Amino acid sequence: MNTNNELILPKVSVSTPIYSLTSFTLLDYPHKSACILWFAGCNMRCLYCYNPEIVLGKGSLSFEKILSFLHTRKNLLDAVVFSGGECLLHKKIISFITEVKKMGFLVKIDTNGSSPEVMQELLSKNRIDYIALDFKAPKSKFKAITKSNLYDTFEKTFDLILQAKIPFEVRTTYHSELLLEEDLKEMIRFLESKNYSGNYYIQYFKNDVETLSKLERSNNRIDAEKLSTNTIQIVLRE
Repeated sequence: MNTNNELILPKVSVSTPIYSLTSFTLLDYPHKSACILWFAGCNMRCLYCYNPEIVLGKGSLSFEKILSFLHTRKNLLDAVVFSGGECLLHKKIISFITEVKKMGFLVKIDTNGSSPEVMQELLSKNRIDYIALDFKAPKSKFKAITKSNLYDTFEKTFDLILQAKIPFEVRTTYHSELLLEEDLKEMIRFLESKNYSGNYYIQYFKNDVETLSKLERSNNRIDAEKLSTNTIQIVLRE
């Protein structure tokens, strides 16, 4: 029994950490062709998560198998997207990414921002070309939505990415029952307090799909122009 109210993570095999592979996409790395590696396991339990089978499941693919696949895609794909789950949790992720970079691919990381030490090492070694950082919720609602106490590590990761000055995006999944307009304004104020400027992507929750928790339908209506500021442009994604 867990008596410390800590999230118990599923054990993910180091030898087969990857749940599945999307062999081709033009949507997940801006203006590049890519494949996606979906790493099993996550240290958050976001209520709206679309990938419960990945978050709660086990990996089935070894990185050796993925490297073999990537050798066949040299000069055909531009990039490899490391996603999940939470890819940066895995013990060998830095060596995995290093091998992919050696093969000449661009690397994009999709992350919840909970592993600042790993992020710092990857950034210091110039192993990342693009980052998508999930901004789950304002601090006041972070624990309720993610079922974790990882807001401070998210903020540390955000600070590291800002300092690194590499291309990245900040994105939030919006469900009308979880986040109010005032919550979004609070999140925008946080970004401004960090001197962030540029696009802030808000992804509408997809109704009628399986999620980690059973949720009511989301009323997906946001006035992007009203929420945008002089420095931050709200960009809506369906």
